[in-house]
Amino acid sequence: MKIKIAIVILAVLASAFFLVRNSGKVPSGTPHEKALYVIENNACLSCHDFNAKKPFYAKLPIAGALVEQDILYATRSIDLSQVVKNLKEGKSVGEVDLSKIAYSAEFGTMPPLQYSLFHWKSHLNKEERNAILDWVKIERQKLSQNSGVAKEFENEPVRPLNPAPKTNPAKVALGKELYNDTRLSKDNTVSCATCHNLSLGGVDRLRYSKGVDGKLGGVNAPTVFNSTFHHRQFWDGRAANLEEQAGGPPTNPVEMASDSWDEICKKLDADQQFKERFLKVYPEGITQKTVCDAIAEFERTLVTPNAPFDKYLKGDKSAMTKEQIEGYELFKKAKCATCHAGHNLGGLTFEHMGLLKDYFADRGEVNDNDNGLYNFQKDDKNMGRFKTPTLRNVALTYPYFHDGTVKTLEEAASHMLKYQSGVSLSKDDIKKIVSFLEALTGEFDGKPLK
Repeated sequence: MKIKIAIVILAVLASAFFLVRNSGKVPSGTPHEKALYVIENNACLSCHDFNAKKPFYAKLPIAGALVEQDILYATRSIDLSQVVKNLKEGKSVGEVDLSKIAYSAEFGTMPPLQYSLFHWKSHLNKEERNAILDWVKIERQKLSQNSGVAKEFENEPVRPLNPAPKTNPAKVALGKELYNDTRLSKDNTVSCATCHNLSLGGVDRLRYSKGVDGKLGGVNAPTVFNSTFHHRQFWDGRAANLEEQAGGPPTNPVEMASDSWDEICKKLDADQQFKERFLKVYPEGITQKTVCDAIAEFERTLVTPNAPFDKYLKGDKSAMTKEQIEGYELFKKAKCATCHAGHNLGGLTFEHMGLLKDYFADRGEVNDNDNGLYNFQKDDKNMGRFKTPTLRNVALTYPYFHDGTVKTLEEAASHMLKYQSGVSLSKDDIKKIVSFLEALTGEFDGKPLK
């Protein structure tokens, strides 16, 4: 008898849950307004907001632990407070946020079941999902304008690489010279190109780069190619732009180890021929600011278009193999394109290393270089968050991750599935994703990178 009553109660609850979750009506309005309504009306900010007010039952022992866990995962995945703010102000939303929201709407991953059971109206019904997806589609069409993307690919989370920004040719020439100049280092042995070798995909292919006197850095050197498209520079985002980034290594004691920029400028100033060329471009003379400006101007030209994937997105179906195309579809389904979004497939946001599983506990030997964005912003919520690297030319930029611990793309893809996506794929599927990643190798100066 008790079992029958329990079954009836569960049936009633299930019916009520189904009716409530499918009863939401999205009011008329612009795509922005509809998307805002769905996000707010479905209580998405109850978890996806660092300042969200916790429900009353969060004080209960077991329920409280679940609430804390849900909010921690939710805010690490995406903080929707800025999205809502932008929607209210009629502003665009970042491509990574767009991709994360679109993925959740398309695959019904949010909110999690345990949350929906107690908050029936939080689950998106078909009309609400379509409202979100229609808004995302319109935003992506705006982003794809003038990109050359074929119409059928306008709603993709990624798009063809943007052209290099306009630069000053005279500054670029001077910057290229300085990029390869070892006089920026203490003992005249290390240049920017030492760790960011353009013939090696813009890296040195070492776990940690070697500086003056063979000293080793603490993080893996990221590629300099397409770095002009990054939101900020360095793994921990401590540099706002390429100029700031260029100013760091020359006086870093374990990299180029110069005592000061005055020391560097005096060495350069003593070279009369160089000084004359420099003054023609920068009448104010050789200073930290002008040297870094020239190097940054050169680095803005280090853009690698025309990867097979770019050609494919522009309509050339023969540019990629069948395996690579299948790999791209798996790449999207496995949530990879939620963070590696946009034309640079990364470089736009800072994400937690180990979203679903503790990467650092498994790896061991944790140190300050594993703090990520926290080292720059000193905010606890940014502990272990790193800039999502670009995946362009990724087949050439091994070893991988900020710690340089992974040597192959197969290993890197497997790690990301385990620690970030929570998606289980076969070895054959992982091989297909790797094949797709190999299609992201572009050209520089009209020649394919190798």
